[in-house]
Amino acid sequence: MAAHEDVVPVPKLYSYCQMARDMLKGEHGVGRVIARPFVGNCAENFKRTSNRHDYSLKPPKKTMLDYLKEAGKDVIGVGKIYDIFDGEGITEKIRTNGNTSGIEVMLNLVDQDFNGLAFINLVDFDMIYGHRRNIPGYAAATAEFDNALGKMLKRLRPEDVLIITADHGCDPGYVKTTDHTREYVPMLTVGTSVKENNNLGTVVGFGAIAKTVCSYLEVPVELDGKELAKQIFK
Repeated sequence: MAAHEDVVPVPKLYSYCQMARDMLKGEHGVGRVIARPFVGNCAENFKRTSNRHDYSLKPPKKTMLDYLKEAGKDVIGVGKIYDIFDGEGITEKIRTNGNTSGIEVMLNLVDQDFNGLAFINLVDFDMIYGHRRNIPGYAAATAEFDNALGKMLKRLRPEDVLIITADHGCDPGYVKTTDHTREYVPMLTVGTSVKENNNLGTVVGFGAIAKTVCSYLEVPVELDGKELAKQIFK
């Protein structure tokens, strides 16, 4: 649901979305109802704000997050991760208001002593730049992340593993629609324990990442997908 913040106050929009979420279950179930507030005074300068909020169905079965939480691991959801999973399997949630604050949280977490998973979503690549087909903005956001990534890699501890991935493409240069685009997504893995110059080829399904994360953290799971731990780790 999209509404101008000056016309429909954000709390009111949230209440409408919660009503829709309560209705859209069972036979009429949809994965998410999304509140998308925006500002601006004409179509040329309408802009989505950081007050987006996702109302998700609970996952239909256990996810990686549930297994990790049940095993006593820390599961830190940053950005909209908590909302996407409706809080299931999360031990700590950290809200952000865009890429910059998400990157700040990322750099803070790498210096913290936790045992488990920090799951971080940088939403601006999708919401602000990808869907809006804003190539200069996307490029600037990529440069911002690249700069932070250099700092993070220097601070990884020997037992740390970093995985960079995405849930879909959102090419800012594709102008036939403003929908998601259909590129394969990356799975870039780095850490002292990770084999170097190792091409995994094309892997089917996000379950492969979930099973690999759980394997590295020594948590047995029953999840779909191919486990890649033996291919990735030394």
